[in-house]
Amino acid sequence: MTTDQDLSMDGQSARAVLAAKGIDVTPNKDQGVIKVVKRQGLDGDRPMIGDRVTVHYTGKLLTGKKFDCSRDRKEPFSFNVGKGQVLKAWDIGVLSMQRGEVCTFLCKPEYAYGAAGNPNKIPPCSPVVFEMELLKFEGEALTDDGGIVRRIKVKGDGYTNPNDGASVDVHLQGSCGGRLFDCRDVSFVVGEGEDKGIPLGVDRALDKMQKGECCVLYLKPKYGFGSEGKPEYNIGPDKDVVYEVTLKDFQRAKESWEMDLSEKLDLVGDVKNKGNQYFKAGRYYQAVIQYQRITSWLEMECGSGIEQQKRIQDYIVTAHLNLALCFLRIKEFSQVIDNCNKVIELDKSNEKALYRRGEARLLRNEFSLAMADFQQVLQVNSSNRAARAQISICQSKIKEHHEQDKKTYANMFQKFAERDAKSK
Repeated sequence: MTTDQDLSMDGQSARAVLAAKGIDVTPNKDQGVIKVVKRQGLDGDRPMIGDRVTVHYTGKLLTGKKFDCSRDRKEPFSFNVGKGQVLKAWDIGVLSMQRGEVCTFLCKPEYAYGAAGNPNKIPPCSPVVFEMELLKFEGEALTDDGGIVRRIKVKGDGYTNPNDGASVDVHLQGSCGGRLFDCRDVSFVVGEGEDKGIPLGVDRALDKMQKGECCVLYLKPKYGFGSEGKPEYNIGPDKDVVYEVTLKDFQRAKESWEMDLSEKLDLVGDVKNKGNQYFKAGRYYQAVIQYQRITSWLEMECGSGIEQQKRIQDYIVTAHLNLALCFLRIKEFSQVIDNCNKVIELDKSNEKALYRRGEARLLRNEFSLAMADFQQVLQVNSSNRAARAQISICQSKIKEHHEQDKKTYANMFQKFAERDAKSK
């Protein structure tokens, strides 16, 4: 255990004491980060690369002078470990800790503040000491809803990742409730993992992975096998699943800027058909991936003539309409409205776009806006019976809403009157 007395000696003595008591935790064993455990942590798991870790720390010079302390601010510090967001010493040191552990790290300048130091705090080329407590850690959320959480067991190489349309070779191990149900090597196209029985969450995580990476993915049902489950794997509905994924190799697909217009138009038909297949099978998230590829390719393109420009616009309109329909099915109504708006910018009288936007607004309880959309549909096509029925629904909803408001305000005024009577 280190003490402040250990740091009250001259720098050379303090360094010798810490080095004698500690262990070298640097990968290449150059004594760049020496660790001395002050309090053992809980037995079990340690952080993995990319985990969100929360720590308390105190930084000192070898003279014992404190230059930074999270406890003084009464607020712990959080970061994604192993991602270069903090000092190199922290990335290395925290990966060696267990939850609840308290330790001291003696850090060479090249693992801390380097030749420059830190103005007014740390002299150039200074070794520093950090006392650190690991409070908690959790996997890295890859989606806003926390449905895909990644923990990296082995860091990959390079700086590139697979993109939609890339060809990948992976090794998979899938488990549910601790039971292994899938173990195989498989090759597939990113965005089309469904064709090989690979859940959406694995497919969507690949664009964050590097060649050689091995990670564990924790998938909520939405990103696993959903409400249907996977009978062939004996997995029931709405089950969390875990996949260990190793990205053995990949070949990136061409990005939009790497293709000319003729290449894009040659590919669009097949991508559209793939999206339609997924839609018909009820795989709406997978369909979205395909339709979004079309819009990303073509939205900034201009044809060389009227005929080609019309072809491009037809593809864009169809893709946005299909996206709107997918988002209706998965109840992401803001996305429905956004995609319908893009169609209406190109074709203000598009019957399908107006109708689908009206559906989304009705489902968001925006009754007046929805009714206006359905009325526009009738202006385009007066025989659209579905739009007439929706207008009747909107009128009923608006009436219900007004009646509810009347009751609310009547009760409110009654309470005010009773309160005023009591106060007299």
